[in-house]
Amino acid sequence: MGQVYTTLQRLERDLFVESDDGEVPGPQKHFRITPAGSAELQAWLLTPSDTAPPRDELVIKVLVALGVPGVDVSELVQAHRRRLIELMQRYTRMKEDARPDDLALALVADAEIYRIDGVVRWLDSVDARVKRAGTPAAATPSESERADAPAVEEKARTGR
Repeated sequence: MGQVYTTLQRLERDLFVESDDGEVPGPQKHFRITPAGSAELQAWLLTPSDTAPPRDELVIKVLVALGVPGVDVSELVQAHRRRLIELMQRYTRMKEDARPDDLALALVADAEIYRIDGVVRWLDSVDARVKRAGTPAAATPSESERADAPAVEEKARTGR
């Protein structure tokens, strides 16, 4: 918690949030996310991790997405689901290409496949539960958000 205001000041410096500049008496300011901050958040939410599935980070992304207007949770789920399926396929190919007597490799690959399968099943459950709950679809983006969309999509796609 001690880093919250330091982080918010950094986000404000980078124009991802803006504050009320002390309109409220006391040491605490109120912060709001800017269109640039919303675009950056959207890109982060939709960027699957390059490492093994980070369950905690993925849970956090889903929870954040549920609370952010305009974020399509189903789109987030599908982006991460696709990446996890690719990882499962990679481990399956690794097993197929291994020597028949390489038990250690087979066991490690199986462990990863089963772990990833569990995350995929959890994402399927999230998607079904969100649809049953009737959460609103992603809000129509504002004109400025639409103007920023190509750059955000390119950044999400390339990581730059």
